[in-house]
Amino acid sequence: MSLVFLEDVKKSYRIGDQEIRALDGVSLRIEEGEFLAIIGPSGSGKSTLMHLLGCLDTPSSGRMEICGRDLSSATADMLADVRNRELGFVFQAFNLLPKLDVVRNIELPLIYSGISKNERRARAEEVARSVGLGERLANRPTQLSGGQCQRVAIGRALVNRPRILFGDEPTGNLDSSTGEMILEMFRQLNREGKTVVLVTHDPDVAAVTKRVIEIRDGRIRREYKP
Repeated sequence: MSLVFLEDVKKSYRIGDQEIRALDGVSLRIEEGEFLAIIGPSGSGKSTLMHLLGCLDTPSSGRMEICGRDLSSATADMLADVRNRELGFVFQAFNLLPKLDVVRNIELPLIYSGISKNERRARAEEVARSVGLGERLANRPTQLSGGQCQRVAIGRALVNRPRILFGDEPTGNLDSSTGEMILEMFRQLNREGKTVVLVTHDPDVAAVTKRVIEIRDGRIRREYKP
């Protein structure tokens, strides 16, 4: 069974009297262990597709299954449950809480999982070390470089042991050498078996993956191996 299955998915928004179709008949499968990029210019529909894949929204029509669950017309609670249990997110802007140290930022997703405080701490410390922050556990984001902040964000995305890891322009705020180090982290995570999906407008970022989905005008225009 595919981790992600979309069939003829459409997504429309109404602005006043005008209907905007952001996705127009997208069909897509993502298998466990894949490393792929979704690429397209601004306004192509890739952000809308990311919102659907990330269980932040449901399609206007069509079929959508994520991690074996039919979410075509899911409730907000159903979407939240899949997000919390199955998905991890890394964003361009890091989205860290400035008053919390590395460990407490990483353990945030576990607070909603019913895990004890001691276990949360232990797991967050383990993940922090796995992403190269073992010497920075007590530092706050303002005491870290951009690359280190993104490592914290990757640790936070991994701490719940998700089946799919999403990166939304994950190198957009980083210089080229730091961005390459972060992309190597994604490559390594995929080599270890993690399913990784990067959403980007940058062909150089897409080129590090094993499969590229190009979207324009709300449709998948082509699919290729870089």
